[in-house]
Amino acid sequence: MTEETPRGMILVVNGPNLNLLGTREPEKYGTATLADVERLCAEAAAAHGLEVHCVQSNHEGDLLDAIHEARTTALGIVINAGAFTHTSVAIRDAISAVQLPAVEVHITNVHAREPFRHHSYLSDISKAVIAGAGVLGYRFAVEYLADLTEARKATVA
Repeated sequence: MTEETPRGMILVVNGPNLNLLGTREPEKYGTATLADVERLCAEAAAAHGLEVHCVQSNHEGDLLDAIHEARTTALGIVINAGAFTHTSVAIRDAISAVQLPAVEVHITNVHAREPFRHHSYLSDISKAVIAGAGVLGYRFAVEYLADLTEARKATVA
């Protein structure tokens, strides 16, 4: 793709404790920092002429506000809701309400972990779920949403 003005934005949402990436349990989550994840997403989006807006918060309401704001500005949402994945009906409802395609991302394979992590309030409303690919899962999610956007444009044209 040639360099051009970005034609859209993808919201990347990171929930509680993801600000500690790189130092939090590196044997599980690796050594990449949140800044590394955000850079990886930005590079993946730029390859498709897109931008990302990254939000991280340990507060559920802040994440809800970011999702709501994306309703009129984003093409899709990449979300690693952290522990809120397993507890937040509010985040689920927000994603449903904004009617944007969402990709749920988990750095670890949550299905190989504690039983309480096996249930997600987001999986059944997400276009895709990527788990266990490390931080590369974010890149896969951005690329998936970019491809989905291109496919939607092709069917409209």
